[in-house]
Formats: sequence, C-alpha cells, structure tokens
Amino acid sequence: MIVVAGEALIDLVAEGDDGYRAVPGGSPANVAVTLSRLRQAVRMLVRLGDDAFGQQLRTHLRSNGVGLEWAVDATEPASLAVATLDDEGRAAYDFYFAGTAACRWSESELPASLAPAVALHTGSLAMALTPGAEVLEALVTRERSRGQLTVSMDLNLRPSLMPDRRRERERVERQIRLAHIVKASDDELGWLYPDVPVEEVVASWRAAGVSCCVVTLGAKGSYLRAPDGGAYRQAGRPVPVVDTVGAGDAFTGAMLAALATIGGLGEGPAARLAAVSPDQWRAVLEIADTVAAITCTRRGANPPTFDEVEYATS
Repeated sequence: MIVVAGEALIDLVAEGDDGYRAVPGGSPANVAVTLSRLRQAVRMLVRLGDDAFGQQLRTHLRSNGVGLEWAVDATEPASLAVATLDDEGRAAYDFYFAGTAACRWSESELPASLAPAVALHTGSLAMALTPGAEVLEALVTRERSRGQLTVSMDLNLRPSLMPDRRRERERVERQIRLAHIVKASDDELGWLYPDVPVEEVVASWRAAGVSCCVVTLGAKGSYLRAPDGGAYRQAGRPVPVVDTVGAGDAFTGAMLAALATIGGLGEGPAARLAAVSPDQWRAVLEIADTVAAITCTRRGANPPTFDEVEYATS
C-alpha cells in the first residue's frame, strides 16, 4: 500500500463564455487516483469538507479505488482552485483556501502508524500552507526516521500563494532532506533558483541526502539522477495536447507505481532505490512519461488505466 497525504480540492475550470466546470483535483489527490488506476493499493490522508464539493471529492476518490479509511470529515468547506487555460493548454490557478478544509491539519487527525505502507507521498500546498504544513512535516519527519517506508515528495510550487522566493527556497531545502525521492518541474526550479542549471540544483539536493531526484521538462520529457549518481533522460512522447492539467501528478503516480512493481519501495528505502538497475530506471521514466503524455490528450486530470498504458506501449 502507498499512502498519499495532502489536499483534494475542486478545480473550477474556465470554459470560454460558458462559465466554469467543477472537477475534482489537487495534486496529491491526482497522484492517488493515478496510483489506483495503475493497480496499486492506495490510501489517502486527506481532509474533506462537509459541503456539496466535499461530497463530490469523496465520490471521486472512492469511485477510483482510493482508500479513505484515514480521511478526516472536516467541518470546513472544500478548497477551490480557479483554472484558466492558455492557447497551449497550460493552466494558471487562483486559489481559495482561507477557512477551507484542505490544509488545516491537527496532530490528532493523523494515524499513529502507517503500516503496512511501503511509501508515503506528499508535497504541494499541504506541505506549504499553515497551519497544516507543520503537522504534515512532523509526520514526514517521523516516517523518515523510522526507515520503514520510502518518502516521496513533489514540490508542485504555487508562487501566486507563496511569492516570497527566499522563504520558499528555505522551506523546500528543509523539507527535501526528509524525502528519498523528490520530483519537481523545470519551471519550478527556474522560479526557485533563477539562472541555475537543473543539473546543479539536482546535484545539491543529492548532496543534501535525497536518493533520487526527478525533474519533468514539459514536452521535452524528463531527467532523473539515481542514487549512484547516474543521470537518465527520457525524451517527451509527442501527443496532441488538450490540456496539461494533472500531467505532472500523473507522472509522479506512474513513477511510484513502476517502482513499487519492481520492489523499489519499502523498508530500507535508500538501499532499495540503490538496487534499482539502469535498465529499470529507464523503464520507470518511460512509463511515467507515457502516462503523463496520455493525460495531456484528455480534458482535466484524467490519468489512464493500467490497460490503457499497456495498449499504448505495446
């Protein structure tokens, strides 16, 4: 089982002159759905509001096989993100989080143990916004120290909510030390470290103790630095792009699913990742890029199923 901790929210997606369409979203929730569609057992640590949008999120997660045994029935309403798409299908977001459910964690809402999980994935707004970020960071710190599972983190930065670049850099550099796998996009690294090449940023994170660093490069594919220092690049898969909503989350979910399948996640996480062979790392990147590319051919965060991925790669 893989545990995903973080936000589920409603994306209000602009549809020309027709107003907005309400669809389930949130980076961690999208990762959880991707994992489940790729036949991985997944449980989510998530706060879900008691309003109509909160019920929509519950239905979406349950119908996609995401376990909600540890979900919190929050009294606050669901968090919202208003998404507008440019001519290339890239989304820009305005967020509405004040007084909402997603990031108001308290320590009493978290389980004392995550057993029998092989991995904990988190990141995005849940690790950045107070008051809940401190609670989840303490959870990640606890699980890293126990050494019983792999900790994965996706930055998924939102500069519109956290405009203080220096403060965000300090937060990121503190939190990545808790993770065995860290994923970011080249755009995020460009904002966080202006004029610093991706390879230099990744090298510094590896020196800080991250076993595996992965950077998505949009249509150009992805770049991965393995525990032994090996660098791998995967070219992007050409597809007709409808929009890019959820593509990075689909990449992350597929990467974790591929690692789980080959035994790369679990107790003794650093050693497990170090045992992944070069051919396996290449295969992991190919699968992750394929899943992200298929997601780009669809409206919204709608990752493919296991069977659809098999068909696309056969």
